[in-house]
Amino acid sequence: MTGPTDPAAPTATAAPPASEAREPEVTAPLPAPAPGDPDADARTRRIRRIRRVLTAVAILAAGVIVTAALNSGSRHGYLDPRTTDPFGSHAVAELLKERGVTTRVVTTAREAADAAGPRTTLLVTDPDRLGATQRGVIRSAIDLSGGRTVLLAPGSHSLTELSPGVQTAGGADTEHPAPGCTLPAATSAGRAATGGGLRYTTALPGATACYPSGGHPTLLVLPTGPTGGDTVLLGSETILLNESLADEGNASLALQLLGSRPNLVWYLPSLADSDPDTAPSGEDKSLLELVPAGWSWALLQLLVAAVLAALWRARRLGPLVTEKLPVAIRASEATEGRARLYRKADARDRAATVLRAATRERLAALVGVPHTQSHDPAALAPAVSARLTGEPRDVTALLFGTTPSDDAALVALADHLDALEREVRTS
Repeated sequence: MTGPTDPAAPTATAAPPASEAREPEVTAPLPAPAPGDPDADARTRRIRRIRRVLTAVAILAAGVIVTAALNSGSRHGYLDPRTTDPFGSHAVAELLKERGVTTRVVTTAREAADAAGPRTTLLVTDPDRLGATQRGVIRSAIDLSGGRTVLLAPGSHSLTELSPGVQTAGGADTEHPAPGCTLPAATSAGRAATGGGLRYTTALPGATACYPSGGHPTLLVLPTGPTGGDTVLLGSETILLNESLADEGNASLALQLLGSRPNLVWYLPSLADSDPDTAPSGEDKSLLELVPAGWSWALLQLLVAAVLAALWRARRLGPLVTEKLPVAIRASEATEGRARLYRKADARDRAATVLRAATRERLAALVGVPHTQSHDPAALAPAVSARLTGEPRDVTALLFGTTPSDDAALVALADHLDALEREVRTS
């Protein structure tokens, strides 16, 4: 006599008697598919579909990378004269080119200083990024070049060395102030977007203050040294951006400030020019700001492609479908196979537990004990003992005893349980 098969049990030790062969048939898949097995064919088709999907994703990724690489030559960054996006400065560079001004882009302070001269305008797009050494190099160029130097939105961090005697006066609250001065470039341009940035204050002689906001100028022109050059401090870079060049007098003011000499050196400070120990904390940029403009669209396209692929290949949820297994296996064969696994793992404890539990459930049904109490010794043992005849036996030890010590004891336990059930059935 044996108990029902246990799906959670990993092993077995004893084979059931032949009477179990009369149980109904159950179905189970074979451990290894035979040639022409539909499961193997389905796996092959699934692998082929996965390969096709991976190939399509790889081709899409390659196309996105190639497109971004081809476009990267014209998309360099903020205030870059080679960049045509809204925050670049390609438009003003093109207008200067039409007026005979040659624009050269440099990325180090030494290159900028070497290119400066009396026929040159040096534009420093981010003075506060410069380290102490780079500020010293640019200051020497301002004093000795005899040309014009334009500093875009310099803060107190850089003004001390690049323009001594000038201090910041807070932020401007007027986006398009009037010129308010006699500087020819300002009077001919009219209102311009010099507000929205910094304001300045100075007591230096010969300084020209323009575009005041709240009583402080957003544009300062200072004479520089004995060589005849000058320095322009512009509180906002808005007039140089592609998106705002056509507003008010922005284009006129930008062309006159940058086009007074035939050569323009456009200095874009690089990370090598920055000073991490003294740079202001406001210059920290987020991860998205550090991603080049062209790659942001590439990443977005990859994300959309991945979502579409997931929706296309996602498993459709629905009602369970009964699948007909390829081979029918008799219950006795399945039980014998599980018994072999029990024996191989030497799991006598698990086998004995399964045998006793199945016997208790069947005996409970025979003697009228509720199913919920079939594993309670106090309820089951007296009811079974009352159905037995002959010499008294320890039913509790048989149904709820310890684990057999060896395979022979396990087989004996199975025989005793089978005899006990047979006697109760016939009593």
